[in-house]
Amino acid sequence: MVRVAYIPGDGIGPSITGAARQIIDAAGCDIQWIEAPAGETAYKTLDSPLPASTIATIRDTGLALKGPCTTPVGAGFQSVNVAMRKEFNLYANVRPARAFSGVPCLFPELDLVTIRENTQGLYSSMEHWIGTGKHEAALGLGVNTRPGMEEICRFAFEYALRHDRRKVTAVHKANILKIFSGLFLEVARETAGHYPQIEFEDRIVDNMAMQLVRDPHQFDVIVSTNLFGDIISDLTAGLIGGLGMAPGENIGDEVGIFEAVHGSAPDIAGKNLANPTSVILAGNMLLRHVRQFEPADRIEKALRAVLAEGTAVTRDINPEHGVGTTEMTEAILKKLGEDS
Repeated sequence: MVRVAYIPGDGIGPSITGAARQIIDAAGCDIQWIEAPAGETAYKTLDSPLPASTIATIRDTGLALKGPCTTPVGAGFQSVNVAMRKEFNLYANVRPARAFSGVPCLFPELDLVTIRENTQGLYSSMEHWIGTGKHEAALGLGVNTRPGMEEICRFAFEYALRHDRRKVTAVHKANILKIFSGLFLEVARETAGHYPQIEFEDRIVDNMAMQLVRDPHQFDVIVSTNLFGDIISDLTAGLIGGLGMAPGENIGDEVGIFEAVHGSAPDIAGKNLANPTSVILAGNMLLRHVRQFEPADRIEKALRAVLAEGTAVTRDINPEHGVGTTEMTEAILKKLGEDS
């Protein structure tokens, strides 16, 4: 029995995460779910967006499936995602971008992965107001450490080896940020020397953005620092149909948190409109992480079949004839049943 913290999230989170949980259970997975609130809902009811009880549950299980959590913009409490990454040292964020048959997208055959350093850089939360006037100037500090850069670069090359990937591309801005971004590039080049069987290249981030929208098939595994990796991973999701199709995992030495990477979309919460694919795929990443490969393969096969048929998918995939979250979930469950 694998024990997993279950974090429904906010907005559309409970509906899509509930769908993923239902599908995982129907596939016969050996999972015990342990409820663990986080986000705006937890803040309103427990006076904390990341309660001590939730931290304890995740630390105890070492695993979590998480729905999207609302983060206030410009004020209010800190991002729950950032807080979790720091609390559990989830130094690697893995974001696959795979195209699925039946999903309209720019590059139907695309299959690449962005690996993002998850705890350092400009997400170090060292921000200050400076000057004598009210909000006269804002100062933000970023920190990249050599151990942190070594950790993420080594993770990227090991990921490439484990998943039979051919190439790693390091993305940076070392032409301008010669020290801050230069450290990452230096470490990436050093690390590449230990993996001669993996092709290596580096790209300046602005050129990388252009190349991704022109010819993303030239890339395979992309590794970058926190801010650039955040932006690039959303860009690659756009190439395969949007954030609703993109899962994510946050990995540390002791904890793994698997999540939908999009927002909580409060404007459509409770309307049975949300696409559950992102968190379903995240659940599959969790299953493969704990070596439950057979049910993960069956879930992906069922999901692929529903997406390819295109008649029981949500409106973001089929705007004219899309169905609700519940109906799409039922269609996937039906395919699962047929395959059992």
